Amino acid sequence: MAANLVQITRRGFGETMRKDGWWIPSVLTFLGFSAFIVYSTWAAFQGQHYSFGPYISPMYSPLIWEAAGQPLTDHAWLGGWPSWIPKILMMTPAMLILWAPGGFRFTCYYYRGAYYKAFWADPVACAVGEPRKGYRGEKKFPLILQNAHRYFLYLALVFLVILAYDAVHAMFFLGPDGKKHFGIGVGTIVLTLNVILLGSYTLGCHSLRHLIAGRFDELSKRAARYKIYQFVSRLNTRHMLFAWCSLFWVGFSDFYVRMCSMGIWPDFRIF
Repeated sequence: MAANLVQITRRGFGETMRKDGWWIPSVLTFLGFSAFIVYSTWAAFQGQHYSFGPYISPMYSPLIWEAAGQPLTDHAWLGGWPSWIPKILMMTPAMLILWAPGGFRFTCYYYRGAYYKAFWADPVACAVGEPRKGYRGEKKFPLILQNAHRYFLYLALVFLVILAYDAVHAMFFLGPDGKKHFGIGVGTIVLTLNVILLGSYTLGCHSLRHLIAGRFDELSKRAARYKIYQFVSRLNTRHMLFAWCSLFWVGFSDFYVRMCSMGIWPDFRIF
């Protein structure tokens, strides 16, 4: 019997027969991620202008201690910045908490596929040559740490509750009589939308679907879990959309509170 041998030649980096704009999604992802990383890093190091009246930036919430040199507000859980933290560390309240939501996004199943392509070209796109010959996967350090995603999910759910409280807190303004009164400002809407988008992203997490239904063979026999699973699955179908919208809105929410705190933007009261 005659044998037909087919020789496959490995493509060089960037080589492809594709005629479409395969590189566009990776470029847009690279620019989007880079812009957010630069802004969030800058904002985290500021340690000021992170609150305005009943509003607090989601990048600084929960506010465990008020930043050094900042006036004490009712946003701080434990009061002023402790003196026992060395000034040489240049720590701010944001640095104490951003590792948790940041870890959740960094290990997210969607985000992995996005930034692997955009930043590491692993792979740069389907049917496009890669800049490496071997494949390590996620079985070795540091990528094996991606398996911690399910644990970051638990923290993200806690943060979601805290940010929801912040949105409710943003509905009560200090009046001339020194008491808080219910009201709605533009900032209230901004922080409420932030919770909705973050909730849509977090509650559509792949790990949450597994947490709810992964241990059952016949989920349809468990009515309550099945309903929750269907809800999470519907959110999961738009996981990419909610991932990007929530990422942008977190940055915008911080920016809005910062602009109001600096007196650059007025916060219009709707009622």
